[in-house]
Parts: sequence; structure tokens; C-alpha cells
Amino acid sequence: MTEWVSVSSTAICRIGYDAESMRMYIDFKDSDPVYTFCRVPENVFREFISARSVGRYYHQYIKDRYDC
Repeated sequence: MTEWVSVSSTAICRIGYDAESMRMYIDFKDSDPVYTFCRVPENVFREFISARSVGRYYHQYIKDRYDC
């Protein structure tokens, strides 16, 4: 089951995570599809949703690293 968390960000509405499949989902404000990221460790999801800057965390630790 996917856990969704709303975040405070200028670019991201909410972030979802399914621990069983290790898939993370990002719902960007300015794009239609929800993006899927594969083989994401749960600690990365937890750090992401609690990051001081969600956008900065995305660019430093997620973008181009967990493509399906």
C-alpha cells in the first residue's frame, strides 16, 4: 500500500512510497503524470519528506538515480 505525504514545496505537491515494492512516487505541481522511481530505500523516502528543502534533496539524492 502506498503511503502519501503532502510536502511544502514550490515544485512538488506530494510524495508517495510503497515499502513492499520499494517504489516512490512524486507528484509535481506543473506536470500531469506522477513520476515513479524504483528500488528506493525507505530511509531515502523518510529523509526526502523531512528535508528542509524538498527540491534540493530531490536534485541531490534522487534525480537520475532511481529510474525504473
